[in-house]
Amino acid sequence: MENGPAIFAGVVFALFGGGLVSWTVVRVRQGEPVAHGVNRVASATLTSVAGSAALALGMWCFTRG
Repeated sequence: MENGPAIFAGVVFALFGGGLVSWTVVRVRQGEPVAHGVNRVASATLTSVAGSAALALGMWCFTRG
């Protein structure tokens, strides 16, 4: 019964992290800004780190489930 919330949280974090990293890669490859009004390198780096952290947190939740 306790596995349900951990699996749900893992799925949410994994989907968010995967979507954020995918979106960042597409924007960088197209030469488009990741965030308007922000340095391209800084915004791409920050979103990549945040997406990777969300993926890692999702994987951690799966190990707890």
